[in-house]
Amino acid sequence: MRKLLVVACVMFGFGFALVPFYKKICEVTGVNNVLKADEVANTQVDAARWLTVEFDTNVRDNLPWTFRPLEKSVRFHPGQLMQVDFEIRNNSNRAITGQAIPSYGPQVAAGYFKKLECFCFSQQTLQPGEVRRMPVVFVIEDGLPKDVNTVTLSYSFFEVEGTSKKG
Repeated sequence: MRKLLVVACVMFGFGFALVPFYKKICEVTGVNNVLKADEVANTQVDAARWLTVEFDTNVRDNLPWTFRPLEKSVRFHPGQLMQVDFEIRNNSNRAITGQAIPSYGPQVAAGYFKKLECFCFSQQTLQPGEVRRMPVVFVIEDGLPKDVNTVTLSYSFFEVEGTSKKG
């Protein structure tokens, strides 16, 4: 019985130690690095080229929120600083915390899409019935392949488990 208890304690300790180890691996490799602003290397505007960014919004796991961009798409030049606002509403009778995860289409655009301000950098807690407008400030750096003229920025909001208070 003593050996079983020692094995269980070692397994628990190993599992507990994996969390900071996983975070450090993600930090070093850049995987899941959505919680901080990007650095912009080139700020020159390419006035000879036009890009369109379309916005897609989703909520996951029966999250009782309404989430939408205030503009469906924007047209601009590479290197031009842009701001787009999103609106989110908590349709429930309890406070809920969510986290937005961005994705890009085509995938190659992710390397050129630089967010300077984004609600996706932190968890969002909305009170019952609360409506919030949240900005995304971004630039698409010059260098995006010439055959890419439209980029889709998609956000999916997930409920952060263990943070909501049932009401």
